[in-house]
Parts: sequence; structure tokens; C-alpha cells
Amino acid sequence: MPALAAGRGWPVRFDHCFQRILLDNAAGGPWREQVAPPAWRNASDALLARAVALGEGAVAGSVDLAALNQASLRWRGRLRPVHPARGG
Repeated sequence: MPALAAGRGWPVRFDHCFQRILLDNAAGGPWREQVAPPAWRNASDALLARAVALGEGAVAGSVDLAALNQASLRWRGRLRPVHPARGG
């Protein structure tokens, strides 16, 4: 996925960022609240399968990676507030 990031205009480009996005969305919230790190060793097969399916969908263009990133950041309280009066 990192090799595709620039060409797709994705909001992230590092492996650990893709991991966060996909695992958070597969878990329905911050994955570390459900799974002890490292996820590859401790996550259930079902959670990992959901994360892989999301990643495959992003690569295929059927899943919006930017929307998944926004959800992940929202769950983690990391979204910057939007100020419409100031243009964003």
C-alpha cells in the first residue's frame, strides 16, 4: 500500500499508518483497546481478515481509505476541529 499512496492521493504513506487505519476500522475503534500489541500475533483471525479485506478493497478502489482514516482519527480524538468561518 505504501507504494500506491502517492499515486492514489491517500492521506498516509507508511506501513504503520495503514495498519492503524485498517485495524481500527476492522475493530470498530482503536484496535489497542481490544488487542494487545503486536496485532499480527494477538488479534483474532476474524479481526485480521476484516482488516485485510478493507486493505484489499482500498487497493481495488472499492473502499475509501481517506474515509477510513477519518474514522480512525475520530475514534482516537486526533481530528483537528474544522472552523468554517476561517475556511477549514
